[in-house]
Amino acid sequence: MQAHQSTVDPSEIAKFEAMAAEWWDPNGKFKPLHMLNPCRLDYITNQIAGEFDRDLTQEHPFAGLRVLDIGCGGGLLSEPMARLGAEIVGVDAAERNIPVAQAHAAQSGLDIDYRFTTAEDMAAAGEQFDVVMNMEVVEHVADPLAYLTACQHLLKPGGLQICSTLNRNPKSYVFAIIGAEHVMRWLPKGTHEWNKFITPDELFDLLSQSGMDPVDRQGFVFNPLTWGWRLSDRDLSVNYVTASVKSKEV
Repeated sequence: MQAHQSTVDPSEIAKFEAMAAEWWDPNGKFKPLHMLNPCRLDYITNQIAGEFDRDLTQEHPFAGLRVLDIGCGGGLLSEPMARLGAEIVGVDAAERNIPVAQAHAAQSGLDIDYRFTTAEDMAAAGEQFDVVMNMEVVEHVADPLAYLTACQHLLKPGGLQICSTLNRNPKSYVFAIIGAEHVMRWLPKGTHEWNKFITPDELFDLLSQSGMDPVDRQGFVFNPLTWGWRLSDRDLSVNYVTASVKSKEV
């Protein structure tokens, strides 16, 4: 069997391995994700409902959908998606995250398939999903195009990918690096590398090159007065999210 190249960056994985035990502490190192999670879920669930004609007022609107959460961490997105009825597979290249996620899912009474593996390995095994959640991962990989191509292979024809990342501009450096890591100390210094951030146009181009059809993009905007996040059609200057679909004719 021919070996395939991994896009995993060992130095990036080591950062998250060191923080694994803190995933479910809302005031710990992952506080920014806990704060952002409701906004992320709002976007994800609405995109899935629109693409697959699901009624979010139903008890389990995503029943029958197979969803992959890449870079699942401790399961902050996997768990609410499982509660909505989806069949969830959560994968992470940081091995220490998996037992944390498994233990919390068990405590929550949720059946989630957590695995220590990579998108490339799953694609090589021929696994396919209706939805791929690819949240805050692409800025940490060694080869974004190769990684996004693996994600495209993981989707069934007509499948949906939700991909979020950080824009690369002076404002994102001030907010995501200086603000989050040095001033607020929400994240350990060095968690992000600004030169790995990707502009929305660059991400749309990468998604297109990978075989996806980008259909939407919105910004996640933090309001320091309300201390909360909201979606914006116009402000994609720091955090943003995209939706793209795979052709049904593939």
